[in-house]
Parts: sequence; structure tokens; C-alpha cells
Amino acid sequence: MNEYGIKSETASIADNGLKHVANAYWNLSPSELVEQTIIQEEGLLSDTGALAVDTGQFTGRSPKDKFIVCDEKTEKSVWWGEINIKFSPEKFDKIYNRVCAYLGGKDVYVRDSYACADPAYRLNIRVITEAPWQNLFANNLFLRPTLEEIKTQVPDWTILAVPDFLADPEIDGTRQANFAILNFTKKIILIGGTAYTGEIKKGIFSVLNYILPHDKHVLSMHCSANIGKKGDTAIFFGLSGTGKTTLSADPERGLIGDDEHGWSDNSVFNFEGGCYAKCVNLSKEKEPEIFNAIKFGALLENINFYEGSSIVDYENITKTENTRVAYPIDFIENSVEPSIGKIPKNIFFLTADAFGVLPPISKLDTGQAMYHFISGYTAKVAGTEVGINEPQTTFSACFGKAFLPLHPTKYAELLGRKLKENKVNVWLVNTGWSGGCYGVGSRIKLAYTRAIITAALNGEFDKVHFETLPIFGLEIPLACPNVPSEILNPRNTWDDKNAYDSKANQLAAAFVKNFEQYADFANEEIMAAAPKVIEVA
Repeated sequence: MNEYGIKSETASIADNGLKHVANAYWNLSPSELVEQTIIQEEGLLSDTGALAVDTGQFTGRSPKDKFIVCDEKTEKSVWWGEINIKFSPEKFDKIYNRVCAYLGGKDVYVRDSYACADPAYRLNIRVITEAPWQNLFANNLFLRPTLEEIKTQVPDWTILAVPDFLADPEIDGTRQANFAILNFTKKIILIGGTAYTGEIKKGIFSVLNYILPHDKHVLSMHCSANIGKKGDTAIFFGLSGTGKTTLSADPERGLIGDDEHGWSDNSVFNFEGGCYAKCVNLSKEKEPEIFNAIKFGALLENINFYEGSSIVDYENITKTENTRVAYPIDFIENSVEPSIGKIPKNIFFLTADAFGVLPPISKLDTGQAMYHFISGYTAKVAGTEVGINEPQTTFSACFGKAFLPLHPTKYAELLGRKLKENKVNVWLVNTGWSGGCYGVGSRIKLAYTRAIITAALNGEFDKVHFETLPIFGLEIPLACPNVPSEILNPRNTWDDKNAYDSKANQLAAAFVKNFEQYADFANEEIMAAAPKVIEVA
């Protein structure tokens, strides 16, 4: 085995069972990884210098093929079920050995990196990949140690990502040829049969979602975070389409991070060193920060070029709607370094309520915050098929159900404790519809939502009176600068008030139905915050 590049004097991938690989390329620079990718004809440069690759069959995560090794450490602590699927230690050892044997005589790319910008919670990571562009992804998304740090760094966790190894379900115990397996005892993430790099990123997120709350009493969060000029931190939770990226990318505030954070007793800190942004319909006008970050060193996935050119056609989604770009966070002009903020002053739960029921903004008490955190609600508009206009409810616990090794109530109770200890304002913000549901009403103007967020950040709502919205029991302000007061109470925007009441009851019932799966583990304070379905005259 030949080894190249900068590494610790004691570092060896032979420790991972990979003593028979041909060459191990350690900590290559982005330029070297791009060059290797192009030489191997696995990628092309776009007109802006970004490297463009295809991830093959899988252009997104495969949740049904994510497993956790069930052993003495995890058996009684992990939330087992359709999200966290059991995998035996014996089967893990067998498939791991088969992957190592497969890599015999092949080149691999090794990167030493880490997660968690707060040094108190730093998690050293070694990423071993089959393809050079996968290693570029790891360079961009994880935090990058200095050359001096690399010389002494010892990994806490190892990721082995081998897309061309296909599992045999009968031999390996997987569901199909692709897999992502987390072993908390051996501290290994094993990924095979898929080249989608999001599996690498979310593997470590799942690890942190276990060890930080379970072992460190740090709340792990699927959210974006920014910081004001006075040092005030704000956190934004929200599922896809709710405006999380747009609303957190405020030119007046520094970006701590756009996707994954921890909340300790002293700080809010980014888990990552980069961004993994969606590219569909991207334009310089709509998302200038992301658009300008797509330059040399960035990694584009599954995009299409305009025919006969190297110019990216961001509207072309023939490969997938989930086109992506991965880049270091310092490619964003207003990012802060290190990616750490103080205890949050404001938290925003963003929802695009296509039923037109929820108010543009409401203030949540601690019980409501825990309830809505566990619910993780938004509503997606049904497909464009003629005659189907009814929105569809979407719930994702803690705004990231797919990545939670622990029961959602564990995260919610930790959130509740931190809210009480630090007197944080929690706001539920509807970026969806007003004046009726989708097809009748209209979407709340982005300018109004921005004004609402600004008002909350500036403490404007400390100066106004609130009223309580029936059914959901939400406290809504009676006035907001630069926002028409008549839209603050959603019922007032509906021509047919009885229709509003009916739709509100319908949504409340959906919340209650969804929460049944968590009710046995939720405390009284959380359960008391559930919406109350009422009789409609």
C-alpha cells in the first residue's frame, strides 16, 4: 500500500482493515481532487469553475436502507422502528469485511476533518471514499483542521463510503444493494451502493443527534442560524419550502450555518463547515449568495448544462429535482468565523400552511413550543393534476424525523428546559396562505414575512397587545410595523368565517392524529398544548 499526502505520523487506514488498497491519497487539496475527478472522467467543470458530477442511480437519500447496529450501547436508547432499523453486530462485521476486501488493489481517498465548531464538542472524523469528488464533498461540508492539527488528529468516527460496492441482501442482511449503517460502538459509518453524498453528511448528523443529547445534554437541531450586529442569535426551523434558507440569509446578519447546529449551555454552534444547497430554479436574482458560491472548489450534483456549453441550466431537472451544490461556508460573504453564536434570543418555527389557518406570526409558550417542535408541521400543495387543489399535511418530528436516533420527546424536553432557563422567544411563522386555503386565498407576501421576522428580532412585539386564537390557542399580535393589521388574525382574512372554522378544525384534528404516535412519551405540559377541536355552529 502506498500513501500520499499530509497525515498524522501514526495514521494508517490499515487500522480500518484497508491494508491491501493500492494507494491511499491523504488530505488532497480541492485542486488535486478536482484534477483527479476530471482525469478519471467522472466530472466536468462548469463555466464558473465548479466541478459537476452525477451521483448515478441515487440522487437522494434512501431512508429505508439506513440501519443502526443494535447492541448493548443502542438497544435500550435508540428509538427503533421505521426510522431506525436494527442491524446485528455480526452482520455489520461481515459486510464491513466484504467492503474492505472489495477495496483491495483499488485507490482510496482519505480526509481528516471534524464536526462541531465549538471546541468543547469537537468530533474528529476520518472520511475514506472510493471517488475523489466524494472526498471533495467531505472537505466542503465538514470543518477543516489546520495542517498542524492534522499531524496529531486521531479520528473519533470513521466514514467509509464505497458507492460501487453492491450488497447482496441474502448474504449481507440489507434490504437491497445500497445501504448506510451506523455502528455506535465501533464508531463507524459504512455506506455502499449509493454515490449520493448526502448520506455522508446526514450520517454524521445522525451520530450527533445521538451523542450530543444523550451523552452531553446538548440539543442537536436541524435548523439554520444567524447572528445580529449586537450579537443576538436567531434560529430558524422549517421543512422544505417554508423559507428557512431565504429568511435566514439576511444581509444585515451574519450566517452561523444553514442546516445543522447544537445548543449547549453557552453557545449555538454549527456542526458543519459548509453548505449543501438545493439548485433547482436557482438564479442570481432569487438567491445571490448561493449563486455566487458556485465557483471553483464547489461541487455540483446531478445538474444539466445548456446544450453545447458548460453553463448550468438550473431549471432542467430531468435527472432529479434534488439538484445540489456543496461548498465551504466561507464561500458565503456574510458567514461568521468561527461558526458560533451566543444563546439564542429568538427561535422561529417556519411553516407553509397551505390551508390558510395559521396566523402569519404567533408567540408560543414553552408547552406549545415543545408540541409544535415535535409536530414539525408544514403543508405541501398537491400535484398539478387538474381538479386536485387540496393541500396535504406534512409532519416531521423536530423538523428532521429521518435523522433522530432518540425518541422525539427527548429532544423536545431538552428544548423546553433550555427555553425556561434562558427565557427565549419562540415564534410560529406561517409563510403559506392567507384569506383561504390554496386555490382560494393567496400566499403571504415575502415582504410581509421579512417585516414580521425583523419586528420579532428588534423586539417590536414587546410593545403591542396580543389576542388568543381559538382552537390552536396561539397568541397573535394586534399590530406589526409594515404589515397590514387585518392579516395578523387569519380568520379575519376569510370571507366565509364558518369555512375558516371548519378548516381550522380539520387541521387541528390532523395535528392531534399525528401526535398520537408520541403521546405515550410526552409529558403533561406538552399534551396540554395540543389544539382543541371545537363545535362549529
